Amino acid sequence: MTQSGFDRLQEELKRLKAVDRPRVIQALEAARSHGDLSENAEYDAARHEQGLIERRISELEVKTQRAQVIDLARLSGGTVRFGALVTLRDLESGEKLAYRIVGADEAGTASNLISIESPLARALIGKNSGEHVEVDAPAGIKGFEILKVSFK
Repeated sequence: MTQSGFDRLQEELKRLKAVDRPRVIQALEAARSHGDLSENAEYDAARHEQGLIERRISELEVKTQRAQVIDLARLSGGTVRFGALVTLRDLESGEKLAYRIVGADEAGTASNLISIESPLARALIGKNSGEHVEVDAPAGIKGFEILKVSFK
């Protein structure tokens, strides 16, 4: 995982513990004050939310404890691997695209971060600038040329 991905998980964990958990505890206390819990929809909703928060806290604690953080500043070379920023050209449309290959927990296409487990990343790993790759995408086989590999 990259440092920024690790930092985002840490921030989410901190928010869940410091903000969301206390908020749902207050909601539970308020719902309890209304009396009979067997027919109290507010109480049921708060208990459900509490369960979701506690599961996410547990999940994030395990992930952050087991995380192997990769310092991108120490990486270099022209071969695509974890952490690489890869500039591609779509062979069909000619469009240029750039993606950074990251861990599954930090991926998001809106920010051009793709999971190392994605079909595109798997096709790119081990390749160099100038090489062509084919990816079996939902819309069919897509071809790309690797224009540049960097770790900045």
